[in-house]
Amino acid sequence: MPRFRDVSHTSKPSDAPRVPDRKLRERTVDPAALEVLKKAKDLNLNTAFDRAVAQQPHCKFGYEGICCRVCAMGPCRIKDGDGPDSKGICGANAYTIVARNIVRLVASGTSAHSEHGKHLAKVLLHTTDGGAPDYKITDPDKLKHVAKSIGIEVEGKSDEELAKEVATEALNDFGRQDDKPITWINSFLTEGRKKKFIATDIMPSSIDGTVTSLLGQTHIGVDADPVNIIFGGLKTALADINGCSLATDCTDVLFGTPKPVVTEANLGVLEKDQVNVIVHGHNPLLSQMVVQAARDLESEAKQAGATGIGISGICCTGNEVLMREGVPLATSFASQELAIMTGAVDTMVVDVQCIMPGLRAASECFDTKLVTTMPTSKIPGSYHYAFDEKNAVESAKAIVRLAIDTFKERKGKEVDIPQIKNKVTAGFSLEAMKEIFGYINPDNPIKVLADALESGEIKGIAYLIGCNNLKGIQDDNHLKIAKELVANDIFVICGGCAAQAYAKEGLLTSEAVDQYAGEGLKAFINKLNDAAGDKLKEKLPLMFHTGSCVDYSRGARLANELANEMNIDVPKLPFAVSAPEAMSEKAVAIGCYWLALGVPVHVGVLPPIEGSKLVYGVATQIASDVFGGYFMFETDGAVAATKLLSSLEYRAWKLRVHKEAKEKYETDLCQGY
Repeated sequence: MPRFRDVSHTSKPSDAPRVPDRKLRERTVDPAALEVLKKAKDLNLNTAFDRAVAQQPHCKFGYEGICCRVCAMGPCRIKDGDGPDSKGICGANAYTIVARNIVRLVASGTSAHSEHGKHLAKVLLHTTDGGAPDYKITDPDKLKHVAKSIGIEVEGKSDEELAKEVATEALNDFGRQDDKPITWINSFLTEGRKKKFIATDIMPSSIDGTVTSLLGQTHIGVDADPVNIIFGGLKTALADINGCSLATDCTDVLFGTPKPVVTEANLGVLEKDQVNVIVHGHNPLLSQMVVQAARDLESEAKQAGATGIGISGICCTGNEVLMREGVPLATSFASQELAIMTGAVDTMVVDVQCIMPGLRAASECFDTKLVTTMPTSKIPGSYHYAFDEKNAVESAKAIVRLAIDTFKERKGKEVDIPQIKNKVTAGFSLEAMKEIFGYINPDNPIKVLADALESGEIKGIAYLIGCNNLKGIQDDNHLKIAKELVANDIFVICGGCAAQAYAKEGLLTSEAVDQYAGEGLKAFINKLNDAAGDKLKEKLPLMFHTGSCVDYSRGARLANELANEMNIDVPKLPFAVSAPEAMSEKAVAIGCYWLALGVPVHVGVLPPIEGSKLVYGVATQIASDVFGGYFMFETDGAVAATKLLSSLEYRAWKLRVHKEAKEKYETDLCQGY
């Protein structure tokens, strides 16, 4: 069962409403978004904020997860009681229907992340055979590190030979036909996690095979056991983190492993007199080429009367180019339409995932060219430039030239850009973090973090991640939770749209350390700054931005390395995850793999599992006994922060007691959790 130092806390939600202020249209605390929302209202233009209000109230059968659409006899809607309407037509109970529905979200999320990873692995492979001539191995040191970690001999081999072997092994992880454990996560998990996953039969052997097995398992007339279905979902979630991990590694090899960079965030990064191109989605293969093409075509933009070409980002494509290139961030998921409504965006280039079809209507109103690029992600009425990795730079140049031509048409027209932006320091890959810790202990960088935890200088580690969700107020819970955690000396790493909320607010700066950090956290960060001396261009920020949603494996690697350093398994580590505005199917897969890793996971949106007390109990209580991790569902940001602090405090206290017992009785450290 989950444990908290404060006995009044549980993993069940408070009485806060499921959807606060559900008729409130201005569902954001971002001042730039609020400014554009007012303009949209004056012009009678609909946005996601209007549609979120129009959808209220939501269907109870849907939000409780008891609407079954697996076959064509339904949809079946399950009611309380013992009558014939208490089960589906086939006889499925509520617990079967809820379990099937939630794990099918895991399967879809895993598919999205893993297709991203497969694409990157193929391009890495094609760099070795001439199939992707515009791409190259940018980080050979990372390539060698990855090769060694997955058991490939590196001595005497060229970069191209190693890249071919690494890419081939990555692609093998998608379709392996034997029972060998999947490669990438098996390379960094603690021994305790490996044993647990094998003992519970959730260690996957391939990504594609695991997804298809789960979808087959949840077909009508197959598995009716909710616990068995949930275990199939957890197995698929581990396939998800494997796909994410190999995607991050391939991206780092191709484009460079991120190091700290300084840039800006929010709609004020757009400029009236420049050609404005926004890259949006999740796949860096295209956005990196757009950045390069924009630099190459700067003179053409100036000939067209522009001051230059400004690239900015939205969502995780924005995070990818922010981390590596210092490209400014325009905004995050919920307010993507609002960027176009400034009237300053010439072209928005989208690839895959989290792209609102509503962008099309906004682009029509403001003469923005909306460009789709991927065969699996098209929007009716948009421009489609099929991305060709064999001619990647030329494909990107064609898109940038479209933006330049659009600027010529826009020149002289009214634009309305909120003059709101903040400085951002980002680029904290695991390698970058270890380099920074290494300024104190070059022989064992991770020990610096372990020592800070054991001394109580920092009280725990939190990974703040996830989407925007207009069931709540955009960025509100992100900010409330972050500010409360850092004030209580929690070392915070972040990623995804959560990190973009902090970027827009100005929390990813050194100035925020003095304003918001507790004394212990402030001392820890200042100690790192002092040790770094002039090696850092900018003092360290309040929170470390690790990258896109596919990069959450950076946090998972950190947790596993830290656990190994402290001679414990991950469930004993004072480490927690929070997704205050979880939204996508990917988020469900992400939350499930963190649970399996043994970490408390807060989710700020109530998921569709309340229709089954059994499934809800497994997620919030029983999972803790089996894996050490569990879900906490809480829509109130202030309450969520106190529960996260309580869960971290309990783990830190328990670990301290176990260490004291080890020293007093001269025994091995207790590994129970």
